[in-house]
Amino acid sequence: MHVTSEFPELSRLKRRFSASTLLSKLNFSVCKLIAAMIFVCAAVSAHAVVVRGTVTDRLGAAVAGARVNLVQDGKVVTSVTSGYDGGYELTSANSGRFVVTSAATGFALAVSEEFYSGTLHAVTENLILKPASVVSNVTVTATGLPTPEAQLTGTVDVIQGDDLKTRVGIVDDLRLMPGVSVVQTGQVGGVTSLFVRGGSSSANKVLIDGMPANDLGGYFDFGTVSSTAIQSVEVARGPVSVIYGADAAASGLSFETPRGLTAHPLLEYSGDGGNFGTYRNEVKLSGTHSALDYFLAFSRFDTSNGVPVDKYHDGTSAANIGYSLGATQMRFTLRYSVSATGVPGSVAFYGLSENQKQADQDLYSTGVIENRTPGDWHNLVRFGISRKREQDTQFGQVGTPVTAFGFTTYYGNPVTITGANGTSTSGQAAIYGVGNSNAVNDKNELAYQTDFRFTPHQAMYGSFRYDNETGVYRNPADALNELVYRTNFEYTLQYEGDFYSRLFVSLGGGVVKNHVFGVKFVPQIGLAYYPVRPGAGLFHGTKVRFNFTKGVEEVTTAEELDSLRNVLAANPPAPPAPPTPLNTIPPINAETTRAYEGGVDQSIWSQKLMLKATFFHNEYGNQIEDISPNALGVNYGLSAAQVQALNNSFSYAYVNTAAYRALGAEVSLEWEPLPNFFLRGGYTYLDTVTQKSFEDDALFPETNPAYPNTPIGGVNPLVGARQFRRPPHAGYIALQYSHRRWSQAEKISMASRADDSTYLEYADMSGGNSLLLPNRNLDSGYVKIDMDDIYQVSRRFSVFLQMDNLLGQKQIGPIGYTSLPFTFRAGVKVDFGGNR
Repeated sequence: MHVTSEFPELSRLKRRFSASTLLSKLNFSVCKLIAAMIFVCAAVSAHAVVVRGTVTDRLGAAVAGARVNLVQDGKVVTSVTSGYDGGYELTSANSGRFVVTSAATGFALAVSEEFYSGTLHAVTENLILKPASVVSNVTVTATGLPTPEAQLTGTVDVIQGDDLKTRVGIVDDLRLMPGVSVVQTGQVGGVTSLFVRGGSSSANKVLIDGMPANDLGGYFDFGTVSSTAIQSVEVARGPVSVIYGADAAASGLSFETPRGLTAHPLLEYSGDGGNFGTYRNEVKLSGTHSALDYFLAFSRFDTSNGVPVDKYHDGTSAANIGYSLGATQMRFTLRYSVSATGVPGSVAFYGLSENQKQADQDLYSTGVIENRTPGDWHNLVRFGISRKREQDTQFGQVGTPVTAFGFTTYYGNPVTITGANGTSTSGQAAIYGVGNSNAVNDKNELAYQTDFRFTPHQAMYGSFRYDNETGVYRNPADALNELVYRTNFEYTLQYEGDFYSRLFVSLGGGVVKNHVFGVKFVPQIGLAYYPVRPGAGLFHGTKVRFNFTKGVEEVTTAEELDSLRNVLAANPPAPPAPPTPLNTIPPINAETTRAYEGGVDQSIWSQKLMLKATFFHNEYGNQIEDISPNALGVNYGLSAAQVQALNNSFSYAYVNTAAYRALGAEVSLEWEPLPNFFLRGGYTYLDTVTQKSFEDDALFPETNPAYPNTPIGGVNPLVGARQFRRPPHAGYIALQYSHRRWSQAEKISMASRADDSTYLEYADMSGGNSLLLPNRNLDSGYVKIDMDDIYQVSRRFSVFLQMDNLLGQKQIGPIGYTSLPFTFRAGVKVDFGGNR
């Protein structure tokens, strides 16, 4: 029975009642919505800033009950206690610049980076608590993600800006880490190369504020890098091509520029002078204003050095300007260096200085937009440029001219050359000037990286990089006018995770698509496990780690243009065809690295002492060497007539025919026995063996008539011999002490003898090899002791003294180059303004 058809009045009444009920419910919902909006607006006005995050220890385990403070202008605005999962949330009605601090029993105070937050901004700040007695860094170079050192599967060392307070450059502090060999040809400003775990000097990726700074082919001169405007330098030992692509075949170095921190402008000045006509001035201006932070710096350094025609000067400018839009940050960085140095050459070989000069102008700049959502999704877009110019100028020929067969050759003064291996020779060496040349290395890079943390213990990282490169080299005397353009792409996908805060996994792969050598895949697998977690006790804190990775290295401009395949295409051998067809020679390719490392990190005495031991085995394959037509004839069965014809066409060409391996062990120690005393030291054993070479030295070793039974590699090591300029034993000790207003640091670096060559092939006055010496242990070992003292006269004024090479050793560089003896610099530091 249908009610509405039989009782129409009742039906109308029910409809009226239903409508009024609906209207009543709707009005109530609207009221609730308006009330909620009023509550939200009130909450927003009451809490303009919301800061969330987690508090963990170095292994990623949550720290419950930690006190977390929101600090503004040195005052605590609000405080909370972290929950059972380490989480916290801070709210405040203030806006401006803040830091978050956290402390818990048994841990040192943790302080976040300063950040700006305005109305309606939500900020994520995760804090990592470290034991008070342990020095531990958060690094990004090895993984691409900010990662506590305790969670790394590889090995990373960090030079802090405070370590460079009285230094002029970074060369000597690079010696104070295991696995690293620094070679400087000459004195301050001389070309300085880095050899990491036996790798070549062109296998170290250098980033300045994220922008690649290497020349095309990977070379980078560390001798002209000023200590001005360096916040930190991270050095990841081992290939990191999976993160940074080509040129990271042996290591990766990341330089960071400081940021402004003070609420009011802070002006800092430092000036000093010393022996050898040395003086330096540095000015820095930094601060913050609302959402803006800024840092500007300039320095000028001059020295005459200790040998004639070796004056050096450098002017470095730097800027770092950032602006915060809450979760989005924008940042601009710039570093520009102008330097010039005399090039006296191998003074010990010639008994005089060559009349040459090298000038460099290097500019690196980046623009970054970075966003981090409250859900731990981080995105970054960076555009960067690198502009490098170098001019080599020869002002005139020096030495004694000797004319024979219509050619004039200049010779140095009579000298006696003595190697560290006890061999010696006397004579006059031919001086071949470099002529006038200039080089250009330009890069533009667009990079995007993203990372997402699924849980507090699992994260993914991905990146894409596009860069175009321009390389130019001109030398009119050698009729060289080389020009190359390249376009490269790099892709990375990386997983970082930990399980139960004991097992840490790093797994990823990179694809490098290079203009010259095509596509290469570089994997990385890393594991770290704590069988014993860090804690109180004699041996509480044992970490076992393993890492496997591959690396690739880009070719230089000359190696691309003068590859053997290209040269033979332009100069084919005359008939008959050789037994091995020359068209089987592949195009020039990437140099490669395959690296294994394993180690143990042991905490001792309740984490007051940290001992690390690492074993590494690196295979450097597909290495490029230059071979002559003579070597080509032996390797490919060319006739004497064909070889002579090729000799008339070219002198040498580049091909991937060499290989060597490097294995060794690293041991390092860090100890803080007292709150104001810190000691660290390390030792490296390195064994390199040349496995394969088709170069002339390998096929036709040279000999010195004085040592007829000793084959000599005139330019390159012989097969079975050690690589040049990689000492088998090296070590360092650094001590830091402070007491009230006074602080002192002693830094000692040591290295054993190393294999090398005088490179004086056919350079004596009869065109012979009497000036070559046996390669084994030719370079001298050394012990270099540096010391600095700083006295804080007042809060804003201090004086300092820097003393280098206290033992006055003159054979710190390769044979033939005289190192700077004992030097000192004394100066003052003063600052104005700021809100310290």
